[in-house]
Amino acid sequence: MAEGGAARGRGAEAKRVVFVTVGTTCFDALVRAVDQQEVKQGLLAKGYTHLIIQMGRGTYIPTKSEGETGSLAVDYFTFSSSIADHLRSASLVISHAGSGSIFETLRLCKPLIVVVNEDLMDNHQAELAEELAERKHLYCARPQTLHQTISEMNLESLLPYQPGDATPVAKLINRFLGFPED
Repeated sequence: MAEGGAARGRGAEAKRVVFVTVGTTCFDALVRAVDQQEVKQGLLAKGYTHLIIQMGRGTYIPTKSEGETGSLAVDYFTFSSSIADHLRSASLVISHAGSGSIFETLRLCKPLIVVVNEDLMDNHQAELAEELAERKHLYCARPQTLHQTISEMNLESLLPYQPGDATPVAKLINRFLGFPED
């Protein structure tokens, strides 16, 4: 089904999972945002069938759902040794702005919405997320704008992230430090 298609009956429809991760932190604002009916309806309208939330150290408990016709199946957990498995099986990832989560998701070529935690002081994570969004590798949102980002997103406009080649920088550093070139 196309990314913008409407959800149909569960029988013939492929499972399309949205995986939400907050890492090891407490980011209740993100968990609360994805638990809002307008966010769930937006995901359903985009053709997603399942919402799996990794809630970390948070205290907000999202609403579980079996995914009856016309609604998402929703499940959650605190921590898992298999986050990579969840990322690999996801059709869309919604993540906190931690660099590890961002780059692991981009390395797997998964569509990504990064939600910035505005409660963090000196938030360099916001700068990273906004820069990567400007380069069209991901979408960047705030908890209160997540539903709007989902409704307006066009995943086909995202560009694959190509990790840079650090060799020229390493050679420059080695030359500066006086090491012989290979």
